[in-house]
Amino acid sequence: MSRQHIISILLENEAGALSRVAGLFSARAYNIESLTVAPTLDPTLSRLTLVTVGNEETVDQIKKQLDKLIDVVKLIDLSESFSLERELVLVKVKKAEALIQKVESLSSDALVSITDETDGYLIIELSGEKAWLDDFLLTIESDVIEVVRTGVIGLSRGERALTL
Repeated sequence: MSRQHIISILLENEAGALSRVAGLFSARAYNIESLTVAPTLDPTLSRLTLVTVGNEETVDQIKKQLDKLIDVVKLIDLSESFSLERELVLVKVKKAEALIQKVESLSSDALVSITDETDGYLIIELSGEKAWLDDFLLTIESDVIEVVRTGVIGLSRGERALTL
């Protein structure tokens, strides 16, 4: 049965490293649902978080192939343990009192705020789990002018960590 997997990778922070990871997926016709990458506190390493969907056999094969890449230092599947995932979304909408009230009513329970108001337009910033963000965006779909998402990031809860 296919399910979502969040794979977190410590990767050499070098030119072409991201391209080799993406190339592995492309060459084997695997799909990347989301991808985020940024340097870590160690400037020689980046942390790459990717989301893919597949059955256990396919995802095990993906992890084995990733582990063989010269640039990959270490990887973990965050889906195999308790983890915390978040995504950031910016949404541009035409200013409307109903939307302002909706954001204000959510702001006590979620990470939602109006980040910008310019020329009768609002930019709403949301942070949370992908499913919650998807649901929120569906409720305001007809008002959305533009949306941008960061992709999923995540950390294992407790002692488990992706470190050297």
